[in-house]
Amino acid sequence: MSKIGKINISIPEKVKVALAGNIINIEGPLGKKSINVDLDMFNLDIIEGKEISIKPKKVDQNSKRLWGMNRSLINNAVIGSSTGYEKTLELVGVGYRAALKGNQLNLQLGYSHDINYIVPKEVKVVCPKQNIIQLSSFNKEKLGEAAAKIRSFRKPEPFKGKGIKYENEFIFRKEGKKK
Repeated sequence: MSKIGKINISIPEKVKVALAGNIINIEGPLGKKSINVDLDMFNLDIIEGKEISIKPKKVDQNSKRLWGMNRSLINNAVIGSSTGYEKTLELVGVGYRAALKGNQLNLQLGYSHDINYIVPKEVKVVCPKQNIIQLSSFNKEKLGEAAAKIRSFRKPEPFKGKGIKYENEFIFRKEGKKK
């Protein structure tokens, strides 16, 4: 039995959930998302518009693996459309800065050239300071993908800790060479 799959998903008042064929449509104040659910394998019940339960039709190895994942995907869409998700990136290093120009994020990361990253439509970017990038979205998957892509331009290095890191990330520091 799946520990995560057993838990019902509570629906906030602002969010509307509708099942049309194999597709579950979730719409809230921040955005809407459609998720394809295999109804041959799972029973999906919307209880009085306040809870969603997902149960496998027959419990076998394949359905156990997919049960918790499908429940998490639906839950992430419900949370994203009601409250949204947010990630903060910090630029650590002398001369490292970020600026937003339209839908492009301009990054100066110590290379001989600037890096222009085109921000996806679902993701909203704000730069309150030159060394802080705040990303927010209703789509958890797109948000994580955008944050990881920006971080990949200059990953934090273990000797001085320079690079792009997540807000609460700990960089394990190494000691330098000894004479």
